[in-house]
This record gives sequence, structure tokens and C-alpha cells, in this order.
Amino acid sequence: MASRFPRLAAVQSAWAAWAEPTQKPAQPASSPSEWPAASHVPPSRHDAIFRLILWPIAALIVAHRVCVLAANGHITDDYTTVFLALRRFWDGIPVYSENYSFVDPHYLYNPGATMILSPLALVGHVAVARMVFICGNAAAIIAAVAILMRMFGFRLRGWGFPLVVAVAFVTEAVQNTLIFANINGVLLLALVGFLWALLGGRQWWAGVILGLAIVIKPVFLPLLVLPLVKFQWRTILVGVGLPAALNAVAWLVVPGAGEYVSRTMPYLKQVRDYANSSLPGLVTYFGLPGWVGTVLFLVLAAVVVAGVWFLLRLRHSDPLLWACATSGLLLSGAFLLSSLGQMYYSMMLFPLVATVVLRRSPMHSAAGAVGMVLCLSPLEWEFARWPVYGQWLDTFLPTVGWLCVVVATAMFGFQAFRRPPGGE
Repeated sequence: MASRFPRLAAVQSAWAAWAEPTQKPAQPASSPSEWPAASHVPPSRHDAIFRLILWPIAALIVAHRVCVLAANGHITDDYTTVFLALRRFWDGIPVYSENYSFVDPHYLYNPGATMILSPLALVGHVAVARMVFICGNAAAIIAAVAILMRMFGFRLRGWGFPLVVAVAFVTEAVQNTLIFANINGVLLLALVGFLWALLGGRQWWAGVILGLAIVIKPVFLPLLVLPLVKFQWRTILVGVGLPAALNAVAWLVVPGAGEYVSRTMPYLKQVRDYANSSLPGLVTYFGLPGWVGTVLFLVLAAVVVAGVWFLLRLRHSDPLLWACATSGLLLSGAFLLSSLGQMYYSMMLFPLVATVVLRRSPMHSAAGAVGMVLCLSPLEWEFARWPVYGQWLDTFLPTVGWLCVVVATAMFGFQAFRRPPGGE
């Protein structure tokens, strides 16, 4: 056969040599230690790559929030309301002369806040002043994030800083603060500055910062508990005395200051039944019996007080965790139980969120994580077939979120209270 068909024999021989290799195929490695060494990127190179990626993303998100969403504005325009009231101050016209029966944004700052905010109206053009104010708020938020990261031991030259800035500017709180052009970005910086000064033993600075924050937004008043339990009397003295002194002086210079007591304060005590995410707002909106609201209020207030008491266990062993957790508990409780709660107030919970990087944290729980998502996420629950239910969810999911944060933080405090000294 081979002699008669020499070419066929040659083809068969070549095929056999190719199809039957002389050595066995390599067997897969039985364990990771036998795997071939991969070329890994050095950690320093990783940092450079992440920074290269994250800084443009953060800059793009910030620019979009400031130059597009905030510049376009919204039907809710807090800044113009404030600007016009401050112009009345400079023009010698009574400041508190609004019709509170309308649902438009109202000017509700006390005379002391009016006096210290009055330079905002010195810019002649309201649109220009608004954009300057928005940019200032954005810068204040970035500065607050930077201080928080340094407080928690992170470098600003690393890739974590742009990542946190990007995440912060995606939240509903930052987004709507910039769109509505309100002052909450500056107040976040004040809150973080107060915590920094408090933990650093800078009592006078802590008092000044907290006092100014209380003048502008009295919801910060419960934070006086922090220097109180640390016996920092200078902070308490300035934190209480500065708002009183500013209002005393403003009473002499703000036109129609007396109307703040006769007209504005009664309005502030009312619980409005629209765009109000507080517990009293929920009770009023759904027309629940008054006793139901009272019982819920007392129970949740007791939970907040108990949580603050339990967290005292940490004030010496872990002061950073104690200060951020206690401030978050007090503020979320205030948002939940006050006559008016707005979702974007949740920006003040950023220090509590930051504790997630610590060994122990109220955020290491399902309730804490879900609560923060409900408070901070920009999700909109609009149903084409059931628009009313979507409105309910948009308004009252933050209520549930604050409730979850209060319960999670109080339970964390209880666990810390029960833990033996030196225990994990």
C-alpha cells in the first residue's frame, strides 16, 4: 500500500505526528500557590490610576450640579426669598411683612440671622448674587468633606477624596441644596468645623461656630449637649451667649424686628401639611388623632434621649465616634420630631455616615444603611398609574429614614453601654 501510494503514506505520517504529541498536555495547577505569578500594579500606581479616573468624574458631577441643575433653578427658590428680605433690611422696610397664607417660600430667619446674612444683598443683581451664593455653598460642602476626611485619618491627596466628593454631590441633600440655593452647605461646614474644634479642645472656636449655626438655624441647639457632657463651659457660654447678643443688637437695627415675634414665630409653631417629612407633618397630612402623634413623639423623644445617654460610654474611649454618632442622633431626632422636616436637612448626617470606616459604627447595620439611603438618595418614586402613592413615598420615606437612623444609632449606643470595659 505504501509503495503504491507514497504520497498518501506521507500525509498519514504527518497527521499522526501532529495529532499525537510526544509529551502529555500540562495539567492545571491544583492550588493557587502553583499558579503562575501575575504582574501586579504597584499600590502607588493604583493610587495614581484611581486619582486619574476619579478627579475628572468628581469635577464633572460638581460642574453638572452647579452649572446646570442649580443654574437652571427650580420653582422652589429659597435664595430670592432671602435676597428680597435682606434688601428690605437695607432699604429700611419692615422685613417680616410676608403673607404666610401662601405656600411660597417664606423668610423665617430671626433678626440676628438677618443682620449677619445682610451682606448677601449687597450684590445689585439677584441672579449674579444667587450664582455666587451657590458656588460658595458648593465650595463649603467640598471643604466640609475635606475636613471630615482629615478627621478620620485620610489623606486628601489620595483617591478617596474625589470619590467622596462625587458621592456627596450625587445625594438628594446636596443636589437640592444647590438647586434651591439655600444655606445648608455653609451650615454643613459649620457643623464639621464645630466637631473639629470640639474634639481638638478649641473651646472658644467651637462656641463661636456653634453659636453662629444656632443663630441661622436653631435646629443646631441640641448640639450643646456635646460640650455640656464634656464640661466645656466656654463653648456653652459662647454657644448660648452669641445668639442672644446678636439678636439683642439686631433688635435695634432690623426694621420691624418685633413682627418676628408677633407674626413669624406663630407661623413657625404651625405644622404645615405639605412638603413636610417630619413626624408631626405625617400626622397632620393623614389626619391622625392628636393622641397618636403625641404618643409617637414621646416614645421617639425617649429613644433619642436614651441613645444619647448610652453613647456617653464612648466619649473618652472613642471621642470621634461618640461626637459624630451623638450629633447624628440629635439632628436626625430633631428633623423627625420638629414641626418642619425637609429631606435635604439630611446633609447634616454626613459625619455620622463617615463613621462607616471605623471599626464600630451605627452604620454597620441594615437599619442604619437603609435609613441613610432613604434620607440621602435622589430616588423619585413616581408611578404613572398611582401618582398619589408616589407623592406619599417621596414625602414620607425620609421620615422612615430618619426613624431608622434614630433606632440604629440608639441601639448601637445601647450595645456600647452593655459592652464591658475593654470589650469588643
